[in-house]
Amino acid sequence: MSSPSSSVSAFSASSSLLDAHGWDSGWAAGFAPYAAQGLVPGRVVRVDRGQCDVATADGIVRADTAFVTPHDPLRVVCTGDWAAVDPEGASDPRYVRACLPRRTAFARSTSSKRSEGQILAANVDHAVITVSLAVELDLGRIERFLALAWESGAQPTVVLSKADLVPDPVGLSYLVEDVETVAPGVQVVPLSSTTGEGLDVLSAVVAGGTTVLLGVSGAGKSTLANALVGEDVMDVQAARDIDGKGRHTTTTRNLFVLPTGGVLIDTPGLRGVGLWDAETGVGQVFSEIEELAADCRFHDCAHESEPGCAVAGAIEDGSLPVRRLESYRKLLRENQRLVAKTDARLRGEILKDWKRKGAEGRRAMELKRGRVR
Repeated sequence: MSSPSSSVSAFSASSSLLDAHGWDSGWAAGFAPYAAQGLVPGRVVRVDRGQCDVATADGIVRADTAFVTPHDPLRVVCTGDWAAVDPEGASDPRYVRACLPRRTAFARSTSSKRSEGQILAANVDHAVITVSLAVELDLGRIERFLALAWESGAQPTVVLSKADLVPDPVGLSYLVEDVETVAPGVQVVPLSSTTGEGLDVLSAVVAGGTTVLLGVSGAGKSTLANALVGEDVMDVQAARDIDGKGRHTTTTRNLFVLPTGGVLIDTPGLRGVGLWDAETGVGQVFSEIEELAADCRFHDCAHESEPGCAVAGAIEDGSLPVRRLESYRKLLRENQRLVAKTDARLRGEILKDWKRKGAEGRRAMELKRGRVR
């Protein structure tokens, strides 16, 4: 029989395993109804083929997700979820019986014609958008990632990886400045996993809470994950020299405990970065345009040829780049089309607006041709 002191010691050790994965008093309070049912808490660290690995107070356990497989793909069990799992010996296999409500969720639209959303990571505090300096910067793609990150509720950070490939400090500073112009309110960190440059800065950012690594294949996410974790937890392959793209060395989303505190979720490279109901996130990325729009003469100004348009004025005086406005319009249109596919009322409003603009265009043409008196 174990002594009371040894039991307390074992309990503390077990509790520390949950704490290391982000367990706090808020999660404990939310879990109370499930604890009353005899279930145990754990954090999902990996999901594949209808099963998942869950970090519990007793270690990593394998559990089936059949009981929590809803029709909504945004509500499936995801890496980062806090789950209520069968206790040891309750069933074989063990099952995830429920997931706690998410504090944040990182989602994108899929390439499916059904316009479904895909959940990438749950309960994330920081989103690290990894951009390789081995290829030319794609500012539009960075804006997309930022919109999704802001919409998720996480605080984004942009990491310019492979900074050692830009040995000129002045040239590197210009690249950082370019990204800062499209990322208001976001820290931009040039980093090299080879030399260690910037790693201490990023380590401080991710030391608390949960961080998700995002980026396209070949951006250096797996190398960065290894550097942050302090060991080779992810396979790494070289990117192609011609376009900087890499193969999908990461095929599932994996959660790791960081030695400096906090946890890290690595994700597969994303070929498509489709928005998913991200109007608020788009507004955050293009906050300077929305601030200008507040000073337009008309509240429904389209920022095209209306008199008193503050946005057009900023374009004319050069304080707002044309590319920036075009990107803003593009993302808003894309997001509106996506939302309209699942919102009948909004579809009707868009159709009505198209008809109104069409009628106005026809009338303007008739006036020009002198057919209307």
